[in-house]
Amino acid sequence: MNPNALNPNAPNPNAVNPIDLSAAASELPEAWASRVLQQVGTAAVKVMRMDGRPLPVESHDNPEVLLVLDGRLELLVDGVEFTVGPGELHRMPVRAAHAVRPGSRGTLLIVEVPEEE
Repeated sequence: MNPNALNPNAPNPNAVNPIDLSAAASELPEAWASRVLQQVGTAAVKVMRMDGRPLPVESHDNPEVLLVLDGRLELLVDGVEFTVGPGELHRMPVRAAHAVRPGSRGTLLIVEVPEEE
């Protein structure tokens, strides 16, 4: 039985309070170190602070969605350079070779979803 069925005004014990993404990013001990904020099913929702430094080429075994909350993300993906601006997102395919170019600054929200095998 739903614990709120008898009292619809009772707080929902499964509800999550809103998260201030900018504050969460500013509290990170260092730039480019992500922090998992929530799990949604198998997806990890993370926040990261970008500080302008480039990062070397890497790839991941899971797809990611990169959402720039503020600032900009300068990417090199499979040899193609482009910019992801505020309010824009980019889906990073599985094992895509990608690097962060100089000038990437701001707050990045990452949703990482493990691929089913």
